[in-house]
Amino acid sequence: MREVTVLGATGSIGKSTLDVVGRHPERFRVHALTANRNVEAMARLCREYRPRVAVMADEVSARGLRERLAGEAAAPSVLAGEAAVTDAVADAPRGIVVAAIVGAAGLRPTMAAVAGGHRVLLANKESLVVAGPLLLAEAERGGAELLPVDSEHNAIYQCLPAGYRRGEAERRGVNRILLTASGGPFRERDPSTLHTVTPEQACSHPNWSMGRKISVDSATMMNKGLEFIEACLLFGMEPDAVDVVIHPQSVVHSLVSYADGSVLAQLGNPDMRTPIAHALGAPDRLAAGVEPLDLFALARLDFERPDPARFPCLSLAEAAMREGGTAPALLNAANEVAVAGFLDGTLAFTRIAAVIEATLARLPAEPAESLEQLMLADARAREIATEWLRQGV
Repeated sequence: MREVTVLGATGSIGKSTLDVVGRHPERFRVHALTANRNVEAMARLCREYRPRVAVMADEVSARGLRERLAGEAAAPSVLAGEAAVTDAVADAPRGIVVAAIVGAAGLRPTMAAVAGGHRVLLANKESLVVAGPLLLAEAERGGAELLPVDSEHNAIYQCLPAGYRRGEAERRGVNRILLTASGGPFRERDPSTLHTVTPEQACSHPNWSMGRKISVDSATMMNKGLEFIEACLLFGMEPDAVDVVIHPQSVVHSLVSYADGSVLAQLGNPDMRTPIAHALGAPDRLAAGVEPLDLFALARLDFERPDPARFPCLSLAEAAMREGGTAPALLNAANEVAVAGFLDGTLAFTRIAAVIEATLARLPAEPAESLEQLMLADARAREIATEWLRQGV
């Protein structure tokens, strides 16, 4: 039986993970759950999955959780704070850690997970975007398995040759990675009207149920830009060997093109439980509660190139990957500030890319040599992006 720690348990990835885990009590036991401040949701998860440890973002939320679980049988040890999240990972028995905390806040716990030699189910894309080379080197030192949970990267992982390692593309006959994207809710909307987009419209994804921040990233295609960076790093591919392809049905989750002319694809209904189940059970396949794909009902599959004018965030991310060093960290930090500004009503949807571009122009990229340097770059980018927000860029 494998011990599972879920970082970000009350989010969409966390809940999907626990749904799959709950279907296989003979294989998995929950060791720890962490959450932000959703006390009621965390209390429900603790009652159902009985973790040994539960961590909340602050002491107020932790106190609320303790009160709700007082007198319960097998109540967990309830801790609080960012350091407690990292400690929960560091103290966990070697097993599975699901890294699903949204944003750069998930970086340190994810680093602790790879350092501890766990199987790390990576759903926090910012960890790779901000500190990819450092994270991958730490995973190598710690003997960790790093398995992607994003549906696209998990699909690529499934389509690559068995035992593939980063940097083996040429030797293993891998030509290209084709990274699919839904195009989000505004794929066909008149670009001249995008300045009127509301947060509610941006968060109404046509295929996936996601949190608000990642939904906005999908609408701008920054989400795909971050995934572009991830794919290059995870699989050791040059940026020119990774193409983003819009596929509105979200059924083909990604493809790998080979030297012999073959193109392998992974298909399935758009449900995050499929890649989560694959990563939890690999090399075994686990029941995930997902309906099989009905090709007859689907009838057709469409593919198109993304429009750079409609999705400038995608081009900014691709350029940051090519520049390297601290550029991806600066990009990610500026995007988080800009998206927060859009969601709170202080920034127009079409100005998200402008804030990111202006921030990158003020902060030239440097070689990334340490986690501390990257965190300083992250903090500086947030300061500059916030200044641009105040100035109404």
